[in-house]
Amino acid sequence: MDIPILFEDENYIVLNKPAGLQIHPGKEVGAYTLVDWVKEHFPKLESIGGQFEFGEGGLVSRFGIVHRLDKDTSGAILIAKNKQAFEYLQGQIRVRKVLKVYHVFVHGKMKDERGIIDRPIGRSSGDSPQWSAARGVRGSLRDAITQYRTLVYKDGFSLLEVIPKTGRTHQIRVHFKSLQHIVLGDVFYGSKPESVFGFKRTALHSIRFSFKDMSGKEIRVEAPYPKDFEEAVAKIKTM
Repeated sequence: MDIPILFEDENYIVLNKPAGLQIHPGKEVGAYTLVDWVKEHFPKLESIGGQFEFGEGGLVSRFGIVHRLDKDTSGAILIAKNKQAFEYLQGQIRVRKVLKVYHVFVHGKMKDERGIIDRPIGRSSGDSPQWSAARGVRGSLRDAITQYRTLVYKDGFSLLEVIPKTGRTHQIRVHFKSLQHIVLGDVFYGSKPESVFGFKRTALHSIRFSFKDMSGKEIRVEAPYPKDFEEAVAKIKTM
């Protein structure tokens, strides 16, 4: 698999992850993952970040991968090349010093052109595996804040720029569902199939990272759109 390297120095690598590629091994036994790709191209990173448990007692090495992207989300993902860089960046993420910017297509028009969604997230009620920012969630609630602005609105669809201030599971998808603006292609959270833009996956792209490295140098990396996103952006601008 060809995964573009957007940036590399002595401490970090930024990749442009394709949609459809899982980060770590999961329920799909034998499925190729980003961990497999990093293992092939950067085998010395196996010890960076330690291991974590998945499935029924299985352990997998992080291979320096500092954060997660959903399987169907494309775009920039950050990898540390040494222990010090990994721990430093994890700390920067915890104190919200790493700027992560996404572009996303949603159904409908936002009430306000720009705004902040501040709604805690917990597990959906019942036996649903979904997360929710609505009333009646089960388990503990975790604070979740998402900033957005509308880039384009046309004929019932919006292209938004989104900055999650926290890093909850499915945060962007859950927050926009809570406002009745489900992400296009997100069948897990109830988006109906639509043929306007032709997305066969969740219409979410991690477009940009910026942070200060351990020396204080500003690093800013942008991930070009994949073909489906590029075509959709061109289409909504000309509708």
